[in-house]
Amino acid sequence: MQVLKFGGTSVGSAENMRKVASIISDVNGIKIVVLSAMSGTTNSLVKISDFIKNDKRDRAFHEIDFLKLKYQAEVEELFYTEESLEKVNILLNYYFNSLVSKVQESYSSDLEKEVLAVGELLSTNIFQLFLEQEGFSSKLISALSFMKIDNQGKPDMEYISKSLTKILKKNQEEIIVTQGFICVNEAGKIDNLQRGGSDYTASLIGAAIQADQIQIFTDIDGMHNNDPRYVEDTFSVEEISFEEAAELAYFGAKILHPQSILPAKEYNIPVLVKNTFDPSSKGTLIHNSKTPDNKIRAIAAKDGITAIKIKSYRMLMAYGFLKKVFEVFEQHQTSIDMITTSEVAVSLTIDDDSRLNKIVQDLEGICNIEVENELSIICVAGDLSQNKSGITAEIFNCLKDIPIRMISYGGSNYNLSFLVKSKHKKNALNLLNHGLFNVNKKREIQVKAI
Repeated sequence: MQVLKFGGTSVGSAENMRKVASIISDVNGIKIVVLSAMSGTTNSLVKISDFIKNDKRDRAFHEIDFLKLKYQAEVEELFYTEESLEKVNILLNYYFNSLVSKVQESYSSDLEKEVLAVGELLSTNIFQLFLEQEGFSSKLISALSFMKIDNQGKPDMEYISKSLTKILKKNQEEIIVTQGFICVNEAGKIDNLQRGGSDYTASLIGAAIQADQIQIFTDIDGMHNNDPRYVEDTFSVEEISFEEAAELAYFGAKILHPQSILPAKEYNIPVLVKNTFDPSSKGTLIHNSKTPDNKIRAIAAKDGITAIKIKSYRMLMAYGFLKKVFEVFEQHQTSIDMITTSEVAVSLTIDDDSRLNKIVQDLEGICNIEVENELSIICVAGDLSQNKSGITAEIFNCLKDIPIRMISYGGSNYNLSFLVKSKHKKNALNLLNHGLFNVNKKREIQVKAI
């Protein structure tokens, strides 16, 4: 059994839904198809929720009308039988009337989550009706019947596995369609796996059923060796380890949600990232592979970074000081990306500055603080074990003209990260691309021998 996930762009139009159906039909055996909301839908639903929160009801109604017109145009192109058109129009009326009714309710976080869930519910129901029209053997199952998180927001794998296995035993169709992103919480209310969570859904399902493979379909040919938005000569990486992919995803590679491959890694299920619009391309296979010696796989960059330099002579020969520092970040629920230390100073970075003022205020009671923003972390992933010589020299030789604010090396055998001003990011990515990668006939990435 395989799990196939299609993102918002892949199901963003009638034409694209036809492509998805064609791809699915070419995959042998039973497959679970996980769909995101149609592209643009979640953004509109966020607007509607914000309008409700800020008591701008008229603007919420206007956004609902705008979104419904978009869906009506797509379903008129997708459906052609009288029976199917009648079913899909009943469906649209049901969900958009439900949005209208929610606008008239008082705002709450539960209401917001119910509004956001409409996107995935719409896309999966529409797609299932289309499959029925085309004569596919398919069944729609609700993610709300098996995808559950606990009171910490973490997936309840035992519940997911038992519930999904029970559902699948009752349904023998070749195609099982379900929603990404949405779930229920411990209280049984509609919740979600956060934005980008459809990848996470697919990985959780794959782990729960011990799938043969998880396929993530997007609008690019797998994971690229560098960011194609800023670097011209990039290419897809044919295979990569879970560890490398996780590092790249966390440090800015937009192709995957940072959490999405963790369940697949834990249960050793290969993940294949492919292009919906060029399904014949190989894409990128993520699996438990050993990185070849002296090999750099790829580069990613993460923007919106804030650096905090903490300096105090009380650190000198003292124990317990760092504990006090880290407790401040724990108290304000802010995670740390990079960290470097010296005898009297600690420098660290965060990517969420929403609580920065409170963090600084608390830290100023125990040390001197310097804050710097508009920074980017650049991550180089590959074989970076410390017993190999020459690799770091290659990397930093590329960046000899780039001011580097901070370096993180040694915490992982698969990642070397450094901090630069965001204005230098594009130049740094291009210099690394030019200096590190040689593209041979097999389109592999190989560091020059030292």
